[in-house]
Amino acid sequence: MHHKLFFAGTLFFVMWFLGCNKHLSQSGKKPMWEENFNQKKSFDEAKWSKIPRGKSDWDRNMSDFDSCYSIRDGKLILRGIKNTHLPEDTAKFLTGGIYTKGKVDFGFGRLEIRAKLNGAKGAWPAFWMLPENAGWPEGGEIDIMERLNSDSIAYQTVHSYYTHHLKINNPKHGATGKIDPSQFNTYAVEKYPDSLVFFINDQKTFTYPRIQTEKEGQFPFSENKFYLLLDMQLGGSWVGAVDTKYLPVEMEIDWVKFYEFKAKK
Repeated sequence: MHHKLFFAGTLFFVMWFLGCNKHLSQSGKKPMWEENFNQKKSFDEAKWSKIPRGKSDWDRNMSDFDSCYSIRDGKLILRGIKNTHLPEDTAKFLTGGIYTKGKVDFGFGRLEIRAKLNGAKGAWPAFWMLPENAGWPEGGEIDIMERLNSDSIAYQTVHSYYTHHLKINNPKHGATGKIDPSQFNTYAVEKYPDSLVFFINDQKTFTYPRIQTEKEGQFPFSENKFYLLLDMQLGGSWVGAVDTKYLPVEMEIDWVKFYEFKAKK
């Protein structure tokens, strides 16, 4: 009897897993939400806020200093610079970053960012997502793009309690994809109830699925809505030291688009 119940439960899970994505479809060819950075002077503060400074590698140099931000030719420019402007600020470097926290969040759908990443030794630009109402890593982290130095690849990664604290890489929770550093590239993730699917220039890099496991926190991504972070970072234990002769460094973000997935009729 127990074996029959286990088989029935497993069969139900497999059928549910295979069917979830099929029950969702893109709601239309036009994005449900987009940002084209067509403002003349600054980003739209109804959608975005500057990321405050923190104590982690990624945010220890975040600054609201105007020179780290600009709008140029319909593109958002985020810079990493040497701090020669703010003597009262003890940070060696200043970096710009914005997020939609508390203003715009994203559920099931496809999120795309088109950008050009200019390289430098110690540069670490990133596009990523965190949950609005959950802690880290329990609530999950979705890294749509991370690029190191002047590499011709970008990293796409999933973090959670399961991958970070339990250190389980089954299923595989990250991959890399080729980029053209001299051009604009498009980075995307599709979020479904049962999986995250990553792309670079419309080429799928990997899929992170929900699996049946007794281990804690394997797939928190369907439980929360996530906000988006776009930031230029400098230095840290992963990317390494910064060479100031390559500064300032900037990334150019052309647009962000979100296509909502809705249940098929």
